[in-house]
Amino acid sequence: MNWFQRVNQSLLLIGDFVLFYGALALTLYIRYGDAFYGPLLEIHLVPFTVMFFVWIVIFYIAGLYDFYAAQSTLELTRTLISTILIAGSIAMGLFYVIPSFGITPKTNLLIFIGIFTLFEYWWRKSFNTRITSIEAPYRVLLIGQGQSVDAITVSLKEAPHRVYQIVYSMNGLDDPEFNHLAQIILDKKVNLIALQAHIKKDAHAARKIYQNLALGIEVINLADLYETLFKRVPLAELEEVWFLENLIKQHRIYETIKRPVEAILATVLFIILSPLLLLIVLLIRLTSRGASIYTQTRVGGKGKQFTLYKFRTMRSDAEAHGPQWSGKDDARVTFIGKILRHTHLDELPQLLNIIKGNISFVGPRPERPEFVEELKHTIPYYEIRHLVKPGLTGWAQINYRYGSSINDAYQKLQYDIYYLKNRSILLDIAILTRTIKLFFINVE
Repeated sequence: MNWFQRVNQSLLLIGDFVLFYGALALTLYIRYGDAFYGPLLEIHLVPFTVMFFVWIVIFYIAGLYDFYAAQSTLELTRTLISTILIAGSIAMGLFYVIPSFGITPKTNLLIFIGIFTLFEYWWRKSFNTRITSIEAPYRVLLIGQGQSVDAITVSLKEAPHRVYQIVYSMNGLDDPEFNHLAQIILDKKVNLIALQAHIKKDAHAARKIYQNLALGIEVINLADLYETLFKRVPLAELEEVWFLENLIKQHRIYETIKRPVEAILATVLFIILSPLLLLIVLLIRLTSRGASIYTQTRVGGKGKQFTLYKFRTMRSDAEAHGPQWSGKDDARVTFIGKILRHTHLDELPQLLNIIKGNISFVGPRPERPEFVEELKHTIPYYEIRHLVKPGLTGWAQINYRYGSSINDAYQKLQYDIYYLKNRSILLDIAILTRTIKLFFINVE
């Protein structure tokens, strides 16, 4: 995270705090007049503060503190309203489930949500306008060529960006313009150079760039810029040393608490959802021949194989001729199977796999041994995805369309590696939240 992002995220957070307590004070003044100050305010302060910290987490997950890409008024309105509706519903639940707060929040909470929504919309729109009017702080010189460079160039030209602006690009060391690097930096007011790793290793290039450090420029790997923009790692730019530098981080606290929390949560969910699970079992049995639960061998963490449980969505003879890639409009899928796949309800039996410790809630998608064997000889670094346990959902699943080809596997691996590098409790929560959001979109 760069200084520009840190400063502006801090401003957004401080602004939200001010608006939150301002909206609370105004709500109590509307309800009780001058009597709101004192004991009445103190009674409301604790529960509303608890609620606000919950809201901050929801706002973060919804992307309201991620301002890399400029937002239109429509996008801002849609995101803000949907997020406050979700946050407000959770607040209602908190206040009514925990009555010991000692307040009757129904009317107060509704008034507060209305006032806060108006204030927050004004604040966010004003902030959005101010940020958009400011020239991107990083004026970028790209040095390199290939798919990653082309993707960055197209992305930043098609949509305005709040942090990065490409002001010049050159193909590499053989580009004649490289000999005039200092003049280009001065003329274009470059303050950030993003270059491919192999160029950075070249002694002549390193010397040339070093000579210009006094001009106040920063130098980063092009792969890092790509990752920041697209939230995936450019596979074509990676070498073995990249994995040694980026995937050796210890996540001891995260790994220690993840397993017991997931086991408890999966058990609770399995019990709560058991009526739905039984209903799905019945529907499958009534509409097609064969077992309702489908078992399949998959490759898990550290390459260990395990038995995966899913609801059967295909005909029982679907693989009579051996393993096959499953397509989006696969003719082998049954009528009930189409519904289960569309809503992802076919994945629910994997709660048993989480309880057993085969998989996690979040991680790379577990693949079949036959496909893993094929893909590891076709896609570079494919086996690195087995560094962690696979997941019921994952960064690749929520960011990339349903795919069944080698190219799709290549694209999804870039998201999987991003997850491996950045995995954390907050990222897991964000993935789970977006998964739930996508579930309701699919249901609709």
